[in-house]
This record gives sequence, structure tokens and C-alpha cells, in this order.
Amino acid sequence: MAGIGRLEAAIDNAHGRAPVLLTCEHASNFMPPEFKGLGLSQAQLADHVAWDIGAHALARRMAKIMDCAVIAAPASRLLVDPNRDIGAVDLIPEQAEGAPVPGNAGLRAEDRAARIAAFHAPFHEAIEAHLAASPHIEALVAVHSFTPVLFGKQRPWHAGMLHSEDARLADAMLARLAREADLDIGRNEPYAPSQGVYYTMDRHAGGRATVMIEVRNDLIQDEIGQTRWARLLADALKAAMAALTSTQSRENLAQIGGRN
Repeated sequence: MAGIGRLEAAIDNAHGRAPVLLTCEHASNFMPPEFKGLGLSQAQLADHVAWDIGAHALARRMAKIMDCAVIAAPASRLLVDPNRDIGAVDLIPEQAEGAPVPGNAGLRAEDRAARIAAFHAPFHEAIEAHLAASPHIEALVAVHSFTPVLFGKQRPWHAGMLHSEDARLADAMLARLAREADLDIGRNEPYAPSQGVYYTMDRHAGGRATVMIEVRNDLIQDEIGQTRWARLLADALKAAMAALTSTQSRENLAQIGGRN
């Protein structure tokens, strides 16, 4: 299906003053009608295989608390996953939690390229443009949600903090959230960057601190849960940013002292 119309990313609070940019790669389960739902049922399209349930609402609430921007991909990851490299085998998944995705089977190269141009490229171009226009941004934070049960296996964590070699934000956020005695927060759970899920952060970091937040989706399916988790995560992220700024200030002073 070549010649697909380009779909731009959604940007909220574009002029936010905080030195943080939130991204939400799996914000929506929207599909243009010409894709006919990729041959899936309405129940499948409403489920976690098509999007990260509650993640965009959570990210928008966090952005409001922190006064930062959030950039969200506008279409279902089943069309093309904006959080995957264009060479990844699961960029356009032919299966969703073991079930076939008929509309993704046997795609021609030109159809794959059209989807990338329509849905993948605009999201990343929006991030690049925002970062270029916002030199004050020091951190990138991806906001996701995960299903409580995958392939019949329970996932006990309330949330997870994912990080690559740069663990500055994750370390500080985990320390802050550890004060909440009732929470089980995983490190690189339920996924890890080695599984290819850190693509957006790796692509756009440019020396900035990064972390990927995963929240169990049954905890953020309504406004009460979204509000609670937005406050928890925004407070933890604010503390992490304060620690980051303090560390950078000490390093700058040490460098100045070393030159004297």
C-alpha cells in the first residue's frame, strides 16, 4: 500500500520550561481506515498488542506536573513500531502475542518503505526538531506501559526503570521510588535494552541522560491511577534531575579547580 499519507507526531506543551523531553512511542492504537485493522478483531486492536494502554495519558499528566513537552507517535505500533530500528525484525510484526497479523504478512519492500515514511520518520523528525530548538533539554524519558500477564506468565512489577550504560536517571528514580514500601519497581524489567526496546533513547540521546519508564497497564487504566502514577513518577524524575544537576555542577567545579 504505497502512497500512504504522512501522519505527524502529537506534541503537547511544546514550550515547556523543564529540561526534560518525554516521548510516548506506543501512545495510540489508531489505524487509517485503508488498513482495515490489518485483519484483526476490534478486541485485538483495543488490547496491549496494538498500543501501550494508559501511557499517553500518563505522559501528558507528567508533562503538566513538570512543565515539559511530550511527543507521541500517532498510530498503532502494529503498522510500524517507532521504537525499533528500521532494520529490526519486529519493526512491522507479523505476529502479535502469538496471533498472526494478516495485514503485515508478506509485505513488499515498497509497502514497508511507505509505512516507515508515513508513521516512523515523522515521529523521529519531530523529536529531532524539538531538541534542535530546545538546547535546555538535558534528559530524554520514554513513557510506556506493559501487560500484567504475557504468554501466561505473571509480571509482578508495578513499574520498571530501563536504562543502558547511562544509569544516572534510573538509579536516582529507583532510589526515590524505593521509599514507597508497597511498590515493586524493577530494573530493566519487564524488558531490557538488549531486546531492542531502547531505540528512541539511543537514537536521540546525544549525551543527554535517558531512562525508559514502564508502568503496568492495569494501574493506569483510569484517571485515578494515571494521576497517582504521574505524581509518583514526576516527583522521582524531579529528584533525579536535581541529582543530575548537582553532579554536573560538582564536575564543572572540579574541572575548573584542576585548571588552576
